[in-house]
Amino acid sequence: MTIATRAVPALGDIGLGWRREIAGVITDLRPGFCEVIVESVPMRRRRVRPDPALAELVARGVPVIPHGVALSLGGVEPVQPARVRRLAACAETLDAPMVSEHIAFVRAGGIEAGHLLPVPRTREALDVLVRNIERTRKELDVPLAVENIAAFVEWPESDLSESEFLTELVQRTGVLLVLDVANVYANARNRGLDPQRELARLPVERVAYSHVAGGYQRDGIYHDTHTDRTPPEVLELVTALRERVDTPFMLERDGRYPPAAELFDELDAIAAAAGAAPITAGARKVWR
Repeated sequence: MTIATRAVPALGDIGLGWRREIAGVITDLRPGFCEVIVESVPMRRRRVRPDPALAELVARGVPVIPHGVALSLGGVEPVQPARVRRLAACAETLDAPMVSEHIAFVRAGGIEAGHLLPVPRTREALDVLVRNIERTRKELDVPLAVENIAAFVEWPESDLSESEFLTELVQRTGVLLVLDVANVYANARNRGLDPQRELARLPVERVAYSHVAGGYQRDGIYHDTHTDRTPPEVLELVTALRERVDTPFMLERDGRYPPAAELFDELDAIAAAAGAAPITAGARKVWR
């Protein structure tokens, strides 16, 4: 059954994941939006205390999206109320247009995995996701978007393709998607599939924005590291997705941050692949 959905919030064409290590560079950019990891934003006495550089972006009118990594929407246990409240508090403090999380689980039986783990692609797992998504949305005043993850393993119980799984999830919940094209590439490559064909099957009409990131090949496995430059094959997926839907793209970098000029080159390459205007001209003058 298809349910009523909220409109996709408007964002700029090219964004960047906010990280404290590159906060100064981001301040001098003109990103269309940023995303901040919820669990990295300090809280004291139940109040969110964003980094001053992050608060400055909000004051400048740059949309900042709280991005959670610990809700465990795909876990059989109900989402923890305190984590949902933190997500909601970040959204309120940052005046966020939406929040996002992952189609994954991170804990079971009280044990924290410390990693995003894939859910089996079954209708039973869909039931769990639907329940936890609805529990989460009840506490939010803004739309929720969920992200496809890169997975090294396949559950033997899986009986749905990734596109079938995501399509049914969208139809049952009306949730928005954060479509990570780097994860589409990683999963297809590691499963011996065609990334372009996999992308073509996905329900792109509910994409709020898309992640772009780099990785590397080792021992026959492609690793989605976020520490390497975006490869040409992922940029080709950026172009293919933009041809189907007018969605924004956001670069994720986590660790091994390159010099500013290299970061700007990567952002410009993403903009070119998306047919969008670059965001780096003013910042290049400051950081050269």
